[in-house]
Amino acid sequence: MSVFARLVEQLADLLQPFFHASATAAAIVLFTALVRLAAHPLARAAARGQRARAALQPRIAELRERHARDPERLERAVLELHTEAQVSPLSGLLPGLLQLPAFFLLYHLFSNATIGDEPNALLGHDLLTAPLGGHWADAVGGGIFGTADLVYLVLFAVVAAVATLNYRRTRRTAAESPASAGDTVPGLGAVGKVAPFLSFFTLVTVAVVPLAAALYVVTSTTWSAVERAVLS
Repeated sequence: MSVFARLVEQLADLLQPFFHASATAAAIVLFTALVRLAAHPLARAAARGQRARAALQPRIAELRERHARDPERLERAVLELHTEAQVSPLSGLLPGLLQLPAFFLLYHLFSNATIGDEPNALLGHDLLTAPLGGHWADAVGGGIFGTADLVYLVLFAVVAAVATLNYRRTRRTAAESPASAGDTVPGLGAVGKVAPFLSFFTLVTVAVVPLAAALYVVTSTTWSAVERAVLS
């Protein structure tokens, strides 16, 4: 944790001439961008996998017709098809899973009052007047439409816009590929039904985690939306 804290502090020192009192917040955004850049090869692989899965849809449709009365045989046939084509139905989850450790590091870093038995100096840093270790409930308690509350309103607006774009894209993709492997790969069908709404859950995350972690989430989800648009 102390090593990670020093990394954030060093990035903040690097950005201080440009962002002044909000340098630590800018460092978190830069850190998020570096994590997403490291995960970009996985995102490219996931995009290739999505295109490959789309190309399999006609063959999956044929298998559904052939094994319409034998769901177990259909399931095995679809799994064999994906294995033959070297396509994993779950490959799109890898970029998100890679980010979880970074998110939890930020969450714990800005949730602890001490680091290595010393006071956590990072908790004294703000984004405008919103403490990076604070929560939305703290901002609301300080008065509606105060500077701190406006910071969260901007974050909520960005997340809502990105979530709406992701929802429309996911629904459009599902409509274009009705013969989805989700109906035959165990558990994937349920994931497919929930997937269009997952981005909206980010609003809840931003509301309950420390502002530093919320910045990570907002930056990462925005990066994902842009990345998908470029790679699609």
